[in-house]
Amino acid sequence: MAQRTLPVIQALRTTAQRLLAQAPYQWGHMGSCNCGHLAQTVTRLTKAEIHSRAMQRYGDWERQLIDYCPTSGLPIDATIDEMLALGFTRADLTHLERLSDPAIRATIPFERRNALRHNQRDDVVLYLRAWADLLETELLAGIELPRLTASVAVPA
Repeated sequence: MAQRTLPVIQALRTTAQRLLAQAPYQWGHMGSCNCGHLAQTVTRLTKAEIHSRAMQRYGDWERQLIDYCPTSGLPIDATIDEMLALGFTRADLTHLERLSDPAIRATIPFERRNALRHNQRDDVVLYLRAWADLLETELLAGIELPRLTASVAVPA
């Protein structure tokens, strides 16, 4: 699972918000699919730039992630590098493309979870928000605040 950090959570929320605001979405396009939109957020590349990078090697996002090599010199691997450096894992990105991470899906109400479609904008938004909420909950659960004790005023 992705690192529980504010930049990761913000990237998920920003991506969901952009999709909600009707950014161009096309599941079969490497730059405007589920991973493509997250890549746009993380790298600030356009959908066309991401798609062009991906087309230099065969395959969809899942195949690109399997074939990923940090020393290949391929532009798509540099894109993946940025996503990994922010705190995502290759498994996270593979799951995102299919909306398939069991831990994230478990946070979505049963009837909605079973109706999720990996290539539907609204379902992608729901998944991204659920993922961000899960990471935020886990992040906050790990923060321990010091116990405050009441100070007693000592008479002078």
